[in-house]
Formats: sequence, C-alpha cells, structure tokens
Amino acid sequence: MTSKNDLLFERSRKVIPGGVNSPVRAFRAVGGTPRFIVRGEGSRIWDADGHEYIDYVGSWGPLVLGHADRDVVAAVRAAAGRGLSFGAPTESEAEMAELLGRLVPGLELVRLVSSGTEATMSALRLARGATGRSRIVKFEGCYHGHADSLLVKAGSGALTLGNPSSAGVTAENAAQTLVLGYNDVAGLDSAFLEMGRSIACVIVEPVAGNMNLIAPQPGFLERVRELCTRHGALLIFDEVMTGFRVGLSGAQGLFGVQADLITLGKVIGGGMPLGAFGGRRDIMEKIAPLGPVYQAGTLSGNPLAVAAGLATLRKLQVPGFYERLATATRSLCDGLVSAAHKRRVAFSAQSVGGMFGLYFRATPPSSYAEVMQCDTEAFKRFFHAMLERGVYLAPSAYETGFVSSAHADADIAATVSAAEAAFGA
Repeated sequence: MTSKNDLLFERSRKVIPGGVNSPVRAFRAVGGTPRFIVRGEGSRIWDADGHEYIDYVGSWGPLVLGHADRDVVAAVRAAAGRGLSFGAPTESEAEMAELLGRLVPGLELVRLVSSGTEATMSALRLARGATGRSRIVKFEGCYHGHADSLLVKAGSGALTLGNPSSAGVTAENAAQTLVLGYNDVAGLDSAFLEMGRSIACVIVEPVAGNMNLIAPQPGFLERVRELCTRHGALLIFDEVMTGFRVGLSGAQGLFGVQADLITLGKVIGGGMPLGAFGGRRDIMEKIAPLGPVYQAGTLSGNPLAVAAGLATLRKLQVPGFYERLATATRSLCDGLVSAAHKRRVAFSAQSVGGMFGLYFRATPPSSYAEVMQCDTEAFKRFFHAMLERGVYLAPSAYETGFVSSAHADADIAATVSAAEAAFGA
C-alpha cells in the first residue's frame, strides 16, 4: 500500500523543484521518502501516515521550547487578531530590539529582517560599506545563508548535496571571498599578514553548525578578534544558529569574545520567519535611512513573528533554563556514545548548549577535513533505523541536532534505547 508520505512527495515533485522548498528536506543524502509533517507538540511530531517521532530537528533550531508552546501560540493568535502585517512601525519591533540589546553583548542598534540569510547578507554589505574594503573571509564548511558571496565552500544543504559552491555564483563574486580552515589559526595569521589591508570582515559561526557541530578550539575565536582589531577589519559572529541556543547571551557570552556585528535568526522568531543584525552604533548608523548602505524589507519586523519571538525570549530568561537544556543535551550524547560502544561501533558525539553533533568516527571532528572522514554510509543506516524506531534526526550527516526544553528524561531514555537497537541493525 502506498503511504501518504509517498503520495504527497509525488504530488509535490510535480510542482516544486525536488518536491521541497529547502534542499536538505528532500532526503537525498539518506535516501527514501521525506516525512510530511502534519502536527507537532512538545518534543514530538506526527507525519501524514500518523507515525509519531521524538524530534531532534526542531525546525532546524528555532523551537527551543518545543513544538506549539502554549504561550507562544497564544501570543501569535493575539497578534493575528490585531492584523497580519502593516508595513509600518509597531511598538513590538522596538520592544524586540530593546530586549535583544539587553541580552546580547554589543547590540547597540538592531535591524529586524525576515531570515538568517537576509541578516548575514545585509551584515556583509554593511561591513564593506563601513570599511570601504571588498574582501571577506569565511571558513570552510560554514554556511551563512545562500547569498552569492557566501556560497563558496559552504556547508549545510550545499555540503549535503556534494556541491559546496553553487552554480550562478560568478567568478568575480567568489574572488572576493577568502576561504580558510575552521580552527586553523596559522592559516588565519597568514591570510591577514598577506591581505589584511583589503579585508572588510571575517564572518564566522562561533560554533559551526552546518558541517555538523564543530566547536571552536581554545584561542581560535580570540585570535580572530585580535587580528580583526589589529587590521581594521570587522568581526561578524553569525549567531543565527547559536543565538539563544547555547546561552542567554549567545556564543559571545559563552566564549567571552565580542563581535562588531552579530546576526540572529531561528530562536528569535520562535518558529516564525524572523532575523536580525546589529552591533556597534557607529557601524549600524551607516545603514539607511541614516547612512549610505541600503537595506530594506517589506515584511521586516512582521508582528506575528515578533510576537512569537518575544514570547519565546521571555521564557528563556527563567533561571536555570540553559543549565537544564545543556544537561539534557549532554545526557543524550553520553547515552548515544555508550550505546555505540556496546555495539563496538566507531561513533562519537558532543554538545554545546542545546546543540549536538553525531559522528561516525572515533572522536569528534575539529575541522571540515575531519568531518569528511566520517562514515556517511553508516549514518544513512543509522538514520533509517532510528526513524523506524520513532526518532527523527536531521536527514544528513552534516547537520547539527537540537534538544528543546520539552524533551523529558523519558524522551532521552527512549532515544538511547532506540539507538542501542539501531547500532546493531
């Protein structure tokens, strides 16, 4: 009997490229049919065939409170009752900007946008406009959205598809992007020694999350900060993923390194489309209408998205929230590693805050090159074995997983139990 998921995928492929609206959803990296989700509640989701899963994708990070949190849903309903969009300023936009400024170090001025890609794209343009320089530095395997300048040796879906650059990105555009190795301090030193005067900015995921999870090695972020300051380049922390995922002050608070510009997304929208970029006042005042760097968005600061974000951020300020989230995530990783070792499977895992990485190699990787040493065939088998046992992981060996506050001890225990069987499948 053909499943509803199969029928929906067949229907979608007739009208949507690949049947999906974002490439990694297509299951190309693992094979099989994508699950079409009809409902989510807490730590669980249900697909079109009625199958229930413990969800560790969480809409790719935003749902730090879990699915359909009552307070968030109520806030969105109330906002919708007042109007869906105005294309004019609202008080809630100012409230969001004020709250972000209180919680995130260095956010003296904030501009709301509609996505993480829009935030990073705008931050790059601002950095070039503020410095009068054209060259940008990014790191191999890091994904900062699908803007042309950033799709050079990118991670996330581009990496999953085996195409770390994109057709349509011109050679002239790519030539302005210098790609270095993540955690490679020596390479960073050499690049600044040779080209420091032409570098407008360095953009970095302070915890890489788009070639699976890669933690910064001690001294790496500090050295990036030092070199940017010395050479007059701006440091951009892409906290679209880490913002409010690794701590209430993001990665800046966790590692004690302050950026000049910060991009945010995912959690700040509470599951709805919302992004932001901000930073030093003297830089942000170069954005239109105050300055010459143009940026605009018809639906920026959408009242429904802002309402969802504000409701989410209020709940994250409860004392002990992040300690509990980090403990649950570490417990999951420890349990999975123990289950793998019982089956004598080469496997490792690590976590930062509510983010985690799973690797089919003996130790967690620290670079793109080491990520590429992971056994992707083993991951494919594991992914489907877990799916059959009611656990929904990201359908790619190159994606980070997410735990929410809705994941109870029983969810973690059930996941580890499923893994014990899956490792032996």
